[in-house]
Amino acid sequence: MSEFNESTEYTNLFDEDVGKNRYSHSFTAVDRGAKSASAAEGVGSGDWRYQAVEFAKGAAEMSVQFGKGVRDVVKQSILREDSVIVRKLKGPCERICGKLGFLNEYLPEDRDPLHSWSVIICVWVLALAVLIVNTDHDTTTSLVKKIKIHPPSASLILLPCGRRLAYQEQGVPAEQARFSMIVPHPFLLSRLAGIPGLKHSLLQNFGVRMVTYDLPGFGESDPHPDRNLETSALDILHLSYALNITDKFWVVGYSDGSMHAWAALRYIPDRLAGAIMVAPMVNPYELRMTKEERRRIWGKWTIKKKLSYQLARKFPRLLPYFYRKSFLSGKHGQIDRWLSLSLGSRDRALVEGQMFEEFWQRNVEESVRQANVKPFVEEAVLQVSNWDFSIVDLKVPNKHQGKGILLWLKSLYSREEERSSGFLGPIHVWQGAEDLVVPPSMSDFVHRVLPDSMLHKLLYEGHFTYFFFCDECHRHMFTTVFGNPQGPLPPKVDQTPIEDVEKNSEEVIFRDTSTEEEHVSCLTTDVNEQQTHFDA
Repeated sequence: MSEFNESTEYTNLFDEDVGKNRYSHSFTAVDRGAKSASAAEGVGSGDWRYQAVEFAKGAAEMSVQFGKGVRDVVKQSILREDSVIVRKLKGPCERICGKLGFLNEYLPEDRDPLHSWSVIICVWVLALAVLIVNTDHDTTTSLVKKIKIHPPSASLILLPCGRRLAYQEQGVPAEQARFSMIVPHPFLLSRLAGIPGLKHSLLQNFGVRMVTYDLPGFGESDPHPDRNLETSALDILHLSYALNITDKFWVVGYSDGSMHAWAALRYIPDRLAGAIMVAPMVNPYELRMTKEERRRIWGKWTIKKKLSYQLARKFPRLLPYFYRKSFLSGKHGQIDRWLSLSLGSRDRALVEGQMFEEFWQRNVEESVRQANVKPFVEEAVLQVSNWDFSIVDLKVPNKHQGKGILLWLKSLYSREEERSSGFLGPIHVWQGAEDLVVPPSMSDFVHRVLPDSMLHKLLYEGHFTYFFFCDECHRHMFTTVFGNPQGPLPPKVDQTPIEDVEKNSEEVIFRDTSTEEEHVSCLTTDVNEQQTHFDA
C-alpha cells in the first residue's frame, strides 16, 4: 500500500514536471512568434517587398527540392545500366563525347565537363527556341520613315494562276525590236535595276527591247505560295507571251539572279535565243564541283557570308531574325554590310559613289515595299537548295542508237553523234578577275562543264564595275552578242489585197478629176466676170 502511494506521488511529480516543460516550451514558441511578429512590424507590416522576398525564398527552396526529386527519379528509373534508353544511347554518346573531348580544355580546371556542357546546351536550346517562336508568327515588319515607299508605277499582267506580275519595258517598241531581252533581278533589287546605267540610245541603236520584272513577293509582284526554279521559268514564259514576244528572246542573268536564267535554260530552252551571264552564281553546294574548285570558291567569302549560306541550307527559320535586323529594319545600309560582301578596291570605289548609292537605295525601297520577309527567305533557300537539275544537264550529248561494237566504233568517229540536246543556243559569260563576290573559279567551273559556253575574262574588273554604269562595257557586251548596230526594224506596212488597192485608186482618181474640172470652170467664170467689169 505504501509502495502504491509512493509510485502515485512519483507519477504526479513527473506529470507536473512535464506540464511545466510543456508550458515553458509553448511559452517560448509564443514568445518567439511575438518577437518575429514584432520584427515584421519593425520592417513594416505593409511592406510588400519583404513578403515578395520571403515568397521567392520559399519558391526557390521548393524548386530546388523538386529538382532533386526529379533527378533521383530519373537516376533510379531511366539512367540505370539496364534501361532501354541507356543501352541504346550509351555507345553513340560516348563516341560523340570522345570526339568533342578537346573542347574540355577551354573549361576552367575546377569545373565538371558534364555539368558545364549540359548547362551550355540548355542555354543554346532555350535561345534557339526563343528565336523560332519570335519568327513563326509575324512575317511582316513596319517600316520607319527612313525608307520611303513610292507610289505604284509598274505595269501588271495577270498570270494563269491568278497572281499579278509587275514589269517594266525599255528600248524600242515591240513591232520594231530586232532583239528582245528579259532580265530577272538579283537579291534585294527590283525591276528598276535591269542593266544599271544602260542608256536608251544604246537600245535604240541595236534595236533592243528590254523587259525587267519583279520576282514573286518583291516590288509589286504577288508572292507565290510554292515557289521553285521551275515556276520561275514559267513566269518568264508567261511574261513573254503576255508582252507579245513571238520570236525567241535572250535572258540576262547577273550575280545570284542568274539562277533564274539557268532555270529558263533548263525548262524553256525552245523559247530562248541565247543567254547573257555576268558573274553568274551557281549552287555553291553543286555536287559536280571538285574539291579544289569548292575550296577556291568558299575561300573568297567572308565568315558571315559562309554562315548565311549554311543557315539558309540547314536552319532557314533563323534567317527572318537577321533580315529584320538589316534591310527589313526600315533603315538604309551599305550593300557590303547587309549582304556580307568582301569587295575589291574598284568595287569599293564604285559602291561608295553617289550614283550607286542613289540606285541602291531606290531599289531597296522598291524591293521591300511589301515588308514581307518570306520572299527573301525563299530566294536565299533557292540559291543553296537542290535545284532538281545541274547546269551540266543543259546540254546532254545524244546517245548512239542500237548496240554493238560496230555502232560504238562508228559513234566515236561520227560528228553527228556529238550533237547535244536541250538548250542549243549561245551562252556568253563575263567574269571579272578581281571579283570577290562571285569568285572567278565559279565561272571556270561553268566553262568546264559547258565547254560550248563563251567565257570572257575581264582582267581588272570586279563584281560591279563591268555591269554597273559603264557605257563602254555595255556597248562592248551588245556588240559581242548582237553584232554591229543596225537600228530598230522599219515600221510594218499594212498589206491589203491588190484588187482593193486598184479599186480604191480608181475612185481617188475619179474624185480628183471631177474636183479639178469644177475648179477650172470656177476659175473661167471668175475671169469672164472680171473682163466684163473691165470693159464696162
